[in-house]
Amino acid sequence: MRSNTFDVTELERLRREAVPSSGENAAAEDAAPQFAEQTANVDAAVNTPVEVDTDNDGTVAQELELEQMRSTLEEAIVETPSTPLENRPRLPRLALSKRNRAVVRALNPVLVTYLEASKDLCETESILFGAALAVCRIIGAKLSTAGRATGQSSAIPAWRIRIEERIAKARALIGRLICFRSGNTRPKIVHTVRMAFAGTNVSLSQPDIMQKLTERIEDLKQRIAAW
Repeated sequence: MRSNTFDVTELERLRREAVPSSGENAAAEDAAPQFAEQTANVDAAVNTPVEVDTDNDGTVAQELELEQMRSTLEEAIVETPSTPLENRPRLPRLALSKRNRAVVRALNPVLVTYLEASKDLCETESILFGAALAVCRIIGAKLSTAGRATGQSSAIPAWRIRIEERIAKARALIGRLICFRSGNTRPKIVHTVRMAFAGTNVSLSQPDIMQKLTERIEDLKQRIAAW
């Protein structure tokens, strides 16, 4: 009525359908106040914000809001299994406010139905993640839209970085050992060769140094192959 959605004829038809009466005259007389009262009740239900009943430790009281929460929960639970693990959004840590606790307490009874129908641990995990995602959406928490793929899968693991660094150092050492074996006696090359044989009884002046160099080079090549 406030938005002038229906014309006078349509409003009159709605009044006759909504208000029971014994006759046409009684309907015409009683329809207006009763219809206005019904409209006011509907508007109050739709426009009433979520209220927290502090006497029951934050229980959400409004049925309309609870139905919307159920819809959000169902949507999140359905979409979670089809989302790869690396593409799931990161869930933020939520503050323990009355509003957040009320949302969780409202969804817990609904969640039991899904958990009872779960067939295995993977499905249970998916349901719980979907429920947590639904809570974040209901309270308006900020979610990472990029997911985990850009932050983790594209990054090189630390163990791979360490192994690649070992390989790079071993190859550099092999190159300097070959240079020394070829007759390059620059101070930097000589220092590197001495460090390569540090802790051993090998001396650069001993007669079989070329054989020792070859053995050391082959040992490094095998290490690189293993790494």
